Amino acid sequence: MERMLIFSMLFFCSSMAMTLTPQKAAKYKQLLKTIQLLETTVKDKDVELLYTPENPVDECLSTAVKCFQKGVLQLQPENSKVNATFTQTVSILKSFPFSSPGECQSSCESYEKKKPKEFLKSFKKLIKKVI
Repeated sequence: MERMLIFSMLFFCSSMAMTLTPQKAAKYKQLLKTIQLLETTVKDKDVELLYTPENPVDECLSTAVKCFQKGVLQLQPENSKVNATFTQTVSILKSFPFSSPGECQSSCESYEKKKPKEFLKSFKKLIKKVI
């Protein structure tokens, strides 16, 4: 009887873990779509360069995402026609929750500065790595 109970608990826990993974993957895929939308509406000329994390080690993923979220706040819309969409997209990206285990010693300022479209391409690359 004890074995059956333990087996049932183990089966239940593993099935719960399996159902959480697709939900998280769906959120990341939605985040990728949001970044792609932002790429088409962001101003890329005569703008401030942004710290762009590239290929961060696993311990630094959380820090890299925070750097991207800070950088997103500095992006500007390409024109006034896309301002409403742009503002909504930026608010989604800045509030996206992300955490990863590990301690990271690097800061945003330790990364190279790049143009906004390159910044967003690197952000997409990072999210694909996480997925």
